[in-house]
Amino acid sequence: MTWIGLSAISAVLLGFYDVTKKIAVRKNAVPIVLLISVSVGAAIWMPFICWSSFSPTSVPHPILKVDSLSFAEHGLLLAKSILVGASWTFAFFALKRLPLSIAAPIRSTSPFWTIAMASLLLHERPTGVQWIGIVIVLLAFWAFSAVSLREGVSFKRDRGVAMMVVATILGALSSIYDKYLLQTVMIAPSTVQAWFSVYLVPVMVPMAVIWWRSGRKNRDHELSVHALFEWRWAILGISPLLLAADIVYFTALADPDALVSVISVVRRCSVVIAFLFGIRALGEANFWPKAACVVTILCGVALLVLGG
Repeated sequence: MTWIGLSAISAVLLGFYDVTKKIAVRKNAVPIVLLISVSVGAAIWMPFICWSSFSPTSVPHPILKVDSLSFAEHGLLLAKSILVGASWTFAFFALKRLPLSIAAPIRSTSPFWTIAMASLLLHERPTGVQWIGIVIVLLAFWAFSAVSLREGVSFKRDRGVAMMVVATILGALSSIYDKYLLQTVMIAPSTVQAWFSVYLVPVMVPMAVIWWRSGRKNRDHELSVHALFEWRWAILGISPLLLAADIVYFTALADPDALVSVISVVRRCSVVIAFLFGIRALGEANFWPKAACVVTILCGVALLVLGG
């Protein structure tokens, strides 16, 4: 399969990943959902960590091989887990509160935040085409806020929106940190993914403990960590879908002819699946105005990535 086809598969998996998250956290205890989902991810990677440790040459594919690391490198990956854990926590609470057709498009603006942070922290400068993309994303974001007011979601006042924006900014910061880990420290992608998946478990434990010691009482608050926990099979699908999407993504990137700018744009199309699910399956309103905003955001993101 071509790298473009693999990128499309990754986008589809990411779209279903967003849908699965929404199903898992809807009116549910976010801390427990997070802990279970990251534990599944760690359980998937632990056999390959052990396999790579005892017999690295027999691992069937390089993308599953986990290299040995120094103590300092483990510290760097622990830091990534804390950063990703914070991003996921904000995102899961936001998903619990917001319609999926609003939350997913906000999350899809991450390239805008990545470029903004790269300009601020790495002294990179957007090109003329990227500036056009930035303006388009901002205009689409403003239009989206106007549409959301019809559903009682104020981008200025709603805590769910604020949480999703914070989650997106932290995710963009994680992307910049990934660039440092992969290109400066030279840690292999599979090693980064494996160990940060393992370290996410202790990162998520404290909030789960707080939930447990609180008595697990439902205080009827949309953002409360004290919501009752309800088991759903969708919880088990969160980490496998994300890991599969990333493995396919790394495989696409490994192709010598692959263009990372094109791959990044294709992966952003995952928002379409989440958006359509929110509208059709969950009965969320204002399809056409939201669809226009989603298309505009994707066009702006395309200019941001392809104009680099």
